[in-house]
Amino acid sequence: MNLIKQTIKSSLLISFLAVSIFAQNANLGTAGAQFLKIPIGARSAALGGAVTGMSTDATALFWNPAGIIHDHTHALHVSHIPWMTFFDVNALAYTLNLKELGAIGIYARTLGMEKMEITTEYEPDGTGEFFDSQDLEMGVVYARKLIDQFSFGITAKYIRQRIWNEIASGFAFDFGTHYTIDFQTSTIAMSLRNFGPDIKMDGPDLLVFYDGSDEYQDRLIPSSKNTEAYPLPLTFQFGVGMDLMNTKFFHSRIALDVIHYNDNDEQALIGLETTIAQRFILRGGYRFNQSRQQPSLGVGLQQRIEKMVIKLDYAFVMHEYLGETKFLSMDIIF
Repeated sequence: MNLIKQTIKSSLLISFLAVSIFAQNANLGTAGAQFLKIPIGARSAALGGAVTGMSTDATALFWNPAGIIHDHTHALHVSHIPWMTFFDVNALAYTLNLKELGAIGIYARTLGMEKMEITTEYEPDGTGEFFDSQDLEMGVVYARKLIDQFSFGITAKYIRQRIWNEIASGFAFDFGTHYTIDFQTSTIAMSLRNFGPDIKMDGPDLLVFYDGSDEYQDRLIPSSKNTEAYPLPLTFQFGVGMDLMNTKFFHSRIALDVIHYNDNDEQALIGLETTIAQRFILRGGYRFNQSRQQPSLGVGLQQRIEKMVIKLDYAFVMHEYLGETKFLSMDIIF
């Protein structure tokens, strides 16, 4: 019991620490690695990202590591997102429930583009060289129940960004808690994501040769252009979820989240999910104080085959300036 009290106190301390960090770093648009903000999972996107207390499958690895504690043994997630015409986001996640020992998970996501020919002022039709870019996140997660209603999780992850030959990389951590209440199967959850040091671009294209001698004009000194380090998009999210109706034929659940970034304004998120006949799913979500993103909608289909459940989800997220984004994902739980 003392361990439980200490863990709950630690969770509250993390929450207050996150709030104080954000209060001191309210610099809009200053963080890098923005691909870490892209929602993973069509269900999560359709719910407007209000999933801190709603994710209990493999997608919880991206939102709240404490959520991977569940009744089933295995969970697998695969998703694909065509992102802003030129890019593609792909994600893969897997969790394993070890019963009394807790649960573990591994995941990866990438943001990449096809190669594009380099053009210059003097060669507008192309130089014959090509460049591309790729962002990568890989993580391992451990979560454990301290009591039947309360679980705690931690993620250790590697982050890498590459633009042509330049690379920035580093390590970061996520922390999360998940608490269940009997009333309407309510959940209270929080997560702190991307807690880590700044990262900095470096690579061979930054190499230059500098003539620093007045006496020997033909002596060039190898030098390197200096790039500034930038912080990761530190994110604190708190959410609650509860059943509105739960019958054999009709199950409806609502989620309310508040999210705070170190490089953007606070946002309030709301999501509603309705399951009909334990097979067909309708979802909707909205982000308040987010001028670029409009309402999100989604549908899902799930089929049980003995002890296995297969889920196919689709989401349609509207943006004011960037058009719409389509999400497609599959989950297998067994």
